[in-house]
Amino acid sequence: MIIIFLSALAIAFSGAMMPGPLLTYTIRQSLNNGPRSGFIIIVGHAILEIVLIALIFLGFDIIFQSDPAQIFIGIVGGLLLVYMGFSMIFNALKNKIKIELDTKKSSSKSMFLSGIVISAINPYFLLWWAIIGLGFLLQAYKLFGVAGILIYYTGHILADFIWYGLISIIVGTTRKFINERIYQAIIIVLGCILIYFGGNFFYNAILMI
Repeated sequence: MIIIFLSALAIAFSGAMMPGPLLTYTIRQSLNNGPRSGFIIIVGHAILEIVLIALIFLGFDIIFQSDPAQIFIGIVGGLLLVYMGFSMIFNALKNKIKIELDTKKSSSKSMFLSGIVISAINPYFLLWWAIIGLGFLLQAYKLFGVAGILIYYTGHILADFIWYGLISIIVGTTRKFINERIYQAIIIVLGCILIYFGGNFFYNAILMI
């Protein structure tokens, strides 16, 4: 189970650290409302993911018994992971990672709801869970059943709380963001991790054909 937990943690970090609407919103609110902002926002994000995982199980339970579906998920998800990994590395090396901020303030309730809404309307978030996330859930379920799903979710959401919480604390207390070069180096490392997992996904799917 430790492998499932650590893989979930690593993959989730790669997604959480990439600049996007949720990260930008977290930084912005941390600048204006302090260190607690990130934790409030991610609680909303976490609740959405629990609901999404439940819907995946309700709507795709038959997939757990279908080899063709698992092969499709493995191949498509693996290729998508590899693409995302190379994209992260390329953007970091080309200095294309940008985060824009504004100065709007929000209440705790607003930040909580925004954590749900911003995630829900992000097509990449939904695509990730529909293809890549589903693939990891399949593996966890096949190995350990419901316990595997719980372990995977724990590792996944822990990464979100660690990263967004850390960003919120750093930005909220110092009013600065992480050093750009360090951030780019972290993105490159995580991109390599994505490529590894993507290749592994793809290879295992090919073996099932």
